[in-house]
Amino acid sequence: MHLPESLHDLADNETVRFLRRPKSISRIFGGVFSLVIFSSLLTDGYQNRTESPQLRCVLNSNHMACSFAVGAGFLSFLSCLVFLAIDAYERRLVGTRFKIAFQLLDFILAVLWAGVWFVAFCFLASQWQHSKSKHFLLGNSSAKAAIAFSFFSVPVWILQAYLAFQDLRDEAPVPYKRSLEEGSVVLNTLSPSSTSPSNPPITGPNSLSYTSSALSPYMTTPKAPRLAMMPDS
Repeated sequence: MHLPESLHDLADNETVRFLRRPKSISRIFGGVFSLVIFSSLLTDGYQNRTESPQLRCVLNSNHMACSFAVGAGFLSFLSCLVFLAIDAYERRLVGTRFKIAFQLLDFILAVLWAGVWFVAFCFLASQWQHSKSKHFLLGNSSAKAAIAFSFFSVPVWILQAYLAFQDLRDEAPVPYKRSLEEGSVVLNTLSPSSTSPSNPPITGPNSLSYTSSALSPYMTTPKAPRLAMMPDS
């Protein structure tokens, strides 16, 4: 099937190729999951009971559970947006040290977010298990959505940590490579194979290398003076 030339141009577009990268896809999924978590609890996560007008968290009336999920989801969403924007300008980063520091920070944050969402899933599921759905008229679907997407966020952030580790391992520090190259040049220069037998080293009084025979008169052991007998006058 022959695609139109416009679709070929769209597939070769730099933005499309950037969005098709595994790292970009994982960041988009992580941002969408975080958006669902904090938006669902922020809109329908606080409801009033049938007998009271006071707003309470639908997760066992525990404000800590809703606040934790909303805060973690919002920060995770911002993290995905920031790192996605930095990925778009990654090729323009000139400093190699900054690029390595960015990749290391990406790996550390991905591991931390994977742990945070695992703890959030266990915490929210426990609070939902102990809550009574009869007390609230609405908010049950929002709580279930937050719990489900908290669980889905764990493998997404693990994948981001794996991709960041791959980039960090493939990126070799330039000073270390340069020192290795300079060391190999010095070793090749000083190797015995570089000195050919057709060009023997020049020895002489004006040269910098002296043989043991040239230094032998000065390195011999000094002799003791001899005593001469003078005749009597």
